[in-house]
Amino acid sequence: MPVKSMTGFGRATGQEGDASWSWEIRTVNNRGLDVRLRLPAGLEGLEPRLREALGKQIKRGSCTAGLVLNAPALTGAFRLNEGLLLRLAELAERARDLTGRAKPVPLAALLGMKGVIEFAETLPAEAAPSPLADALFASFERALSEAVSIRRAEGERLRAVLLEKLAEIESLTREAEGSPERSPEAIAARLRLQIERLMSEGAGFDEARLHQEAVLIATKADIEEELQRLHAHVAAARELLEEAGPVGRRLEFLAQEFQREANTLCAKANAPELTRIGLRLKTAIDQIREQVQNVE
Repeated sequence: MPVKSMTGFGRATGQEGDASWSWEIRTVNNRGLDVRLRLPAGLEGLEPRLREALGKQIKRGSCTAGLVLNAPALTGAFRLNEGLLLRLAELAERARDLTGRAKPVPLAALLGMKGVIEFAETLPAEAAPSPLADALFASFERALSEAVSIRRAEGERLRAVLLEKLAEIESLTREAEGSPERSPEAIAARLRLQIERLMSEGAGFDEARLHQEAVLIATKADIEEELQRLHAHVAAARELLEEAGPVGRRLEFLAQEFQREANTLCAKANAPELTRIGLRLKTAIDQIREQVQNVE
């Protein structure tokens, strides 16, 4: 299964008898799976089927699916829940007495309360689907298929960008490994200059202690472990890009590990060339972190 983006869009239209409709599905990046369905009143029975279909195709992202339905057979099929309206009116009057408000609660506010106005007819639930419900669901699946196809196409683009940046990180890591500034001779020369600068100031130093400090500085300046971990992270990221299923969160974690190693390398680098390599590494890693935010 290829890498998928969390960005997608799908649209489908349909008709059944006098009813016509259009579906639109939009998906964007999100930490988890967040599904929001916008259905006309009376179509709540479709929700379980729609959520199940979405859950099979989309594992991560914010997904909004909206239906615009023109169904003359359902137009005007409203009824007033009289019992609920009377009860709400009583509660409103009681609240007005308690708060001392002079104005009564507007009727429009009461009619706008959930359940006061209901559809007299609704589409059957999943257990007993109607031809219209089946037709609506079929066109929903077409819109979903289009959205998933776009997510796959965008995922391929993301994968190509990520592989390119991983190759850049690998190249920079090898460049740092082969830098002449990492050689024992170069490190010794830099330490010698530092020691000579200190000695020229006339301070008295214990030569044995000075030797110990020099060894400690050289050890702290060693970036071999950071370079090896960068190689390991590159290999792990490439393996994830070949895996089936969502890998976005694990890629985000790896990007953080990349950043940590690059920061440490820059902190340890006490030579201009290694510092430049470290800064280029951080730039490439920032670009990876930006891209993986949209990987499912």
